[in-house]
Amino acid sequence: MGLSHVVNIADLREGARRRLPRAVFDYLDGGPDDEITLRDNRAAFQDIVFKPRHAVAIPKCDLGTSVLGIGLDLPFMLAPVGYSRLMHPHGELGAARAAGRAGTAYILSTVSGYALEDVKAVASGPLFYQLYLIGGRGAGEAAIARAQTAGYKALVITIDTPLAGNREKDFRNGAAQLIGKNPFAKLPYLPDVLMHPGWLAGHVIDGGMTHLPNVIIPGRGGMPLAQVNSSHSGSAVSWEDFPWIRAQWRGPIVVKGVMTVEDAHRSVDEGAAAIVVSNHGGRQLDSVDASIRALPAIAAAVGTQAEIWLDSGIRRGSDIVKALCLGAKAVICGRAYAYGLAAGGEPGIDKAIGILRNDLVRTLKLLGCARVSDLDRSYIALRHPEKFL
Repeated sequence: MGLSHVVNIADLREGARRRLPRAVFDYLDGGPDDEITLRDNRAAFQDIVFKPRHAVAIPKCDLGTSVLGIGLDLPFMLAPVGYSRLMHPHGELGAARAAGRAGTAYILSTVSGYALEDVKAVASGPLFYQLYLIGGRGAGEAAIARAQTAGYKALVITIDTPLAGNREKDFRNGAAQLIGKNPFAKLPYLPDVLMHPGWLAGHVIDGGMTHLPNVIIPGRGGMPLAQVNSSHSGSAVSWEDFPWIRAQWRGPIVVKGVMTVEDAHRSVDEGAAAIVVSNHGGRQLDSVDASIRALPAIAAAVGTQAEIWLDSGIRRGSDIVKALCLGAKAVICGRAYAYGLAAGGEPGIDKAIGILRNDLVRTLKLLGCARVSDLDRSYIALRHPEKFL
């Protein structure tokens, strides 16, 4: 399916499924254990229904908002997606360029295939840097200093990843072997890779993703990609790390991975300027509630003290509208644009952003609301209020 025939994010997902080897697609698409939270992130949006105002003429919609004092043309940003360069050689460079063209922000993952300076060099919009302490504090301190020097506007601290979730598809389909050093371990998965020549040719011409240029181990250089999983287990961010992080970073801090009011209060206490209500797209602990259900209570508890952003499950502009109605200042989208990247490179990201933008405009006009800044609880109702924390 060419991009000209794509009408929604689900079409881009199908394009990604066709182009990628199974191991790479399942890494992007899958979740841990029984994938309960992965499915629930989408299903929960069905429990929110609209209450439109009719006979309202809206010739033009204002989609603009601001986050951390930065004006954006759209109320959604591009989330950090690790290993983006494995999905397509355009990778993080394409995401940064596409976000800038759209007038929104891009959050670069620590697990990036391109150096953060190179991503900054091609970006025309604001960039935030998402920090994992892979490699320990020495590597983290170096990355923070580089991001500060390069001009990244905020530091995003992900707190829900003390280790990778139990994504069983990754074990079955050879994701670890694909990025590992042992060529013999790759052999059982070679037939599937050869069935995806478009991806394979791009990956080979690109030189492959062999190390993490933003995880520089003192005295050793960039961390080899094959060591990431083992290093992740010893790189958990704890609340005790925040004083050290604040001492290193001169700018706003965003805490990502908050799902309880208790963690929201602690984030504010540790100096968070924004909080991302997120279950990591259903990729970490299974059977966690959907992010959208946790949003209202967190927004009510700390929404006057920090900006509230939502992550996980966004596939349509109407999902974004529902999140804004429930108290989010903005949302961040990961899989929605990553499917576009995987299916068609940088033009695929443009397509994903355009789909969400058009959805937003259509939804606002049908709601009878001219500006995203005017959205509130009066535009929605909850089918099962008791399900929302």
